[in-house]
Amino acid sequence: MYESAGKTLPSTSPVMEPPSSSRLNSRKRRKDGSGPNGATELDGIPPKMSRHSFGLREPAPFSDEIEVDYSKPYVRLTLEEATRGTPLDRPVRVYADGIFDLFHSGHARALMQAKNLFPNTYLIVGVCSDELTHNLKGFTVMNESERYDAVQHCRYVDEVVRNAPWTLTPAFLAEHQIDFVAHDDIPYSSAGSDDVYKHIKEAGMFAPTQRTEGISTSDIITRIVRDYDVYARRNLQRGYTAKELNEKKYHLQERVDKVKKRVKDVEEKSKEFVQKVEEKSIDLIQKWEEKSREFIGNFLEMFGPEGALKHMLKEGKGRMLQAISPKQSPSSSPTHERSPSPSFRWPFSTKTPPSSPANLSRNQSAVAYDISEDEED
Repeated sequence: MYESAGKTLPSTSPVMEPPSSSRLNSRKRRKDGSGPNGATELDGIPPKMSRHSFGLREPAPFSDEIEVDYSKPYVRLTLEEATRGTPLDRPVRVYADGIFDLFHSGHARALMQAKNLFPNTYLIVGVCSDELTHNLKGFTVMNESERYDAVQHCRYVDEVVRNAPWTLTPAFLAEHQIDFVAHDDIPYSSAGSDDVYKHIKEAGMFAPTQRTEGISTSDIITRIVRDYDVYARRNLQRGYTAKELNEKKYHLQERVDKVKKRVKDVEEKSKEFVQKVEEKSIDLIQKWEEKSREFIGNFLEMFGPEGALKHMLKEGKGRMLQAISPKQSPSSSPTHERSPSPSFRWPFSTKTPPSSPANLSRNQSAVAYDISEDEED
């Protein structure tokens, strides 16, 4: 059964040989200008190929939708007859079967090889059902209807057999009038057999093809499994829900992604906020520096060595001294005579009478205050 395919085999159909380079290079310009572009009739001019449209307009039909004429006897062609070529009304009927899950270029190349095995080939492709495949090989990604449809739209296929058998029986080969079976030559062990094509090879009906390296259904599934998280996140981003992915893990992952998105939004807003705070902080620092300079200047002006406070203190001390010391009458003012007392100085006396104890203490305090003031200055 085909899971991957192979490289193209050399075709037995005639191939047009390309024109030789010596003839292409033999074109010469002549001075007499004879012929188009100065070429003569003897110059080799490569002929142009006509355009042909090989595109098909309809998908390949299913075998149960085709009317088969069983009135003509079925005679299997030999390899020599098939290689030599057959009439147009009797093509070589080649059968290729497989699962064709996740139909890829390897499958298409295998079918292309089968189509080009003989000059006149009618390619029949059998596709196994889901029930048979799941029991004998394993679970498929695509269901049988999708796999049938994929093979139908391959350009090399002429007919599709739905629900193809796992092992080819003589009755099946006769029913579909099969001449040869195409598959790669690697033994295919399955269903209790070392090689399900062993009896086909012994009957001389086997036509080998080659597999295409590096591409197969198993390789594609391995890539998906290996990068499982990447593809799961990819589908989540494209609108699929965790429920559709049938994965409980991604219920949590979906929430984690939402939280990450919110955190990212908060980070962006925080960056904007921090930027604004930085700008305001710079303004505040500049204003604070200006105010601090002004404050320091005012402080020095008030409390410095020659500040206003010192002058205020000096003025205050002077006022206090004036308030504490006795007032002396001016010399121009008339003197008032007092009643005689022991401390009274007679105008005609040459000796100064002794001062009273009260006056003596007051004079001493005044002298002491003047001394203390001079020490402070």
